[in-house]
Parts: sequence; C-alpha cells; structure tokens
Amino acid sequence: MENEKKVTALLGWSLPVIEAVDKLDRPFLVVGPPEFEPFAKENDIQFVGWQFERLNEKSEELYKELHSLGVKLAVPIYEETVEWAGALNARFQDDPRIFNRSLLLRDKGLMKRKAQMSGIKVGVFEEAYQKEDVYRFLKRVNEALIKIDGDINDPIHVKPLNKAGTVGHRVIRDASDIDLIPQEDFPCLMESHLDGQEFSCEAFVHNGKVYFLNITEYVQLGHSNFVPASPSLEEWRPRIREEIEKLVTSFEIKYGVIHPEFFISPDGTLHFGEVAARIPGGHIFDLIERAYGFSAYQAQVLCSDPDTTTEELEAFFPEEVTSAKGYAGSLMVYPRVKIIDRLEVPEELKSHPYFEKHDMFIPATSKVAERVGFGNHYGTIFFFGEDSEEMRGLMKKYETYDFYL
Repeated sequence: MENEKKVTALLGWSLPVIEAVDKLDRPFLVVGPPEFEPFAKENDIQFVGWQFERLNEKSEELYKELHSLGVKLAVPIYEETVEWAGALNARFQDDPRIFNRSLLLRDKGLMKRKAQMSGIKVGVFEEAYQKEDVYRFLKRVNEALIKIDGDINDPIHVKPLNKAGTVGHRVIRDASDIDLIPQEDFPCLMESHLDGQEFSCEAFVHNGKVYFLNITEYVQLGHSNFVPASPSLEEWRPRIREEIEKLVTSFEIKYGVIHPEFFISPDGTLHFGEVAARIPGGHIFDLIERAYGFSAYQAQVLCSDPDTTTEELEAFFPEEVTSAKGYAGSLMVYPRVKIIDRLEVPEELKSHPYFEKHDMFIPATSKVAERVGFGNHYGTIFFFGEDSEEMRGLMKKYETYDFYL
C-alpha cells in the first residue's frame, strides 16, 4: 500500500497520540519542542526538534528536512501547530490554499467573519486593539438591548484571537472587569453573550465528507462534558449535521478533524461559537474511544491523509450514537484554595458505579498555579455509565466539591 511508504509528521508532543499512531503500522515521526528529544531517543521515536511558538525565518528548512525524511503528511496535535501543518501540507500537496485555510481556523475574528458571510448564525462581534474598544463595545451591545440606567449589563466575552479553548477568555460585565485585561491580551475578539445550551462537535472529514460526527455535551464549559450527548440534545442531530456540513463546505475543509462549538436554543436555533482544527480539550478524544471503542487519534490521521480510501474509513468508523456502549464523561478538577495541604476523594464517589478512575495529584509545590482561562486543572475524574441524566447529576454534584484542602 502507498500509505506504508508515506511518513506522517505529528506536529507537537502527545504520548497518547504517539502510541495510537504507532498501532496504525504506518511510518511516522514527531516534530516537537527540543526538550522532548532525549525521551524520544530513549524510546526509539524518530524526532525533529522545533519551536512552534516562535516565528522562524528559516521555516522552509523544516519542510526541506521533513521532505528529505520521506514525510508527505503533517498532522497538528495542538493549536499552535495548526498553521504549521497548513504550511507544510500546502507544500507536500502543492496546494497553497491549504495554508490559507489553516490561518482561517486560527484567527477567531477571521473565522467569525467567514461564518457570517456564509450564512451561519453568529453573535455580534468586533476586534479590540485597546481597552477603549472594549468599553465602547460593552456600551453599544447593552444600548442595542435597550438597557437603561440601573439595569444589569448583559455580559460580553473577550478572547485572544489565536489562543486555544478558554485560554485568555474573560467575561466582561462592567468597566472594572475591563480594567483587569492585561495589555498583552490585545488584539482580541469581543462578542455578545449567547444564550442556550453549549456543546461541541467532533467531525471527522475526508475529501469534504463527514464520515463520523460526535456531539459532546458540556455540563459546564471548561469543567465537565460527556460523550455521546443526551437524548434531548441528540434529537437535534439532523439540524446539527446540516450546520456542520455547511461549515465544512463554506470553510473549504477537505481533510482532518474539526472541533466547532455551538449554542442551541430550545426552539432549535443554532449559533456558531468557534471552530478548531486539532485535538479538542476536555479529554474528548479519550471519551470517544471509551464510548465507541475506536481511537479518535488514529481517526484524525486517517482522515488527514488524502490517500485513505473510502473503504478504509467506512470499515473504521462505527454507527453514530447507537453503537456507543454507554456515556463516557470527564470532570476536570480545579483547586479552590491557594495552598494545597492534602487531597481527599470521598468514598461515596469512589464507590459510585459510574466512577472509573481519577488522575488527581498532590503537586510538587503546594502553591496553586495562577489561573489561565478558566484555570489549570489539577487532574480529572473519569466516569462511564448508561444514563445521561445520572452522569449530568454526578458531575454537577462534584463540580464544586473541595477535593483539595
């Protein structure tokens, strides 16, 4: 097979991804931060050191080095490697538009504008270059909502243009919140608050066709989610799939995985939040594997490769929803103290039939790290069970529990 000769470059560093791709029996190498090179050598992982976060005028050297090693495909693992994969694949496949599409998936302002131009429903948004822009946007949004003196402001959201997930995400309710924004967060995207249930999709796309669509239900954004979604959310699957296919078409997405987030109102109105083109957070790929039995990491590589056949993909993916063995959930735990003395996991939780494992830990330093986005979680609790309502209730119960004392 042609795929047996093609070397895949994994951009970034993730042991779960490396282990999953190793089982595909196809040659690969890792392009990652230089500090991982000793580990790679010890474990016979072919490795090329590279600093993705720095703009490098010699970046063409990376393409030449990978080309000389037989690489024909680059797969991004995390946010900062998406445009690098786009630049490399544009060269490997002799299609410069691949790089331009990757930039679209990295800039929150660009993606919102593209979605709006394509008839996808979005909230009100603008880009901010200084704090005065945020003051003005907050005022204009609330004037449009016919607020008068004494009314509580509707919040707005401020996010860096190119950071992953919730990193740098701030909810702004009044001027005092704006004063706290550091200058280095600019430029950023400002957007109106969207009501409704928030969820994400993980769409595995090959040659512009969605082969598998997962819907991840958020119990609380940045804290807890489960796969597949509950029946009340899954009933909107046809409407959601229609919107995903519109997104794939309008953004000209040909290969790989996309991770868009949406809000859905009780009447089925869908608002687009944002979209990423890499492995999602919240352990979602691990939850997909627990629920469905296939490796989403392997699926990303297979869907990223133009030479993967339709037959291979149809054999790889199971039926959506109906083939799930149960609901798989993760609850990310955030210390609510400044200094950690001990970790306590209640017996009631450990004895619950849905509890599977946790990876919470006592850190080497007892001082809790400063929060980034919604915070740095200090471990995750994993659940698996047959009832989505029980899963949701369990997560809500332990969402505010003080595991760290």
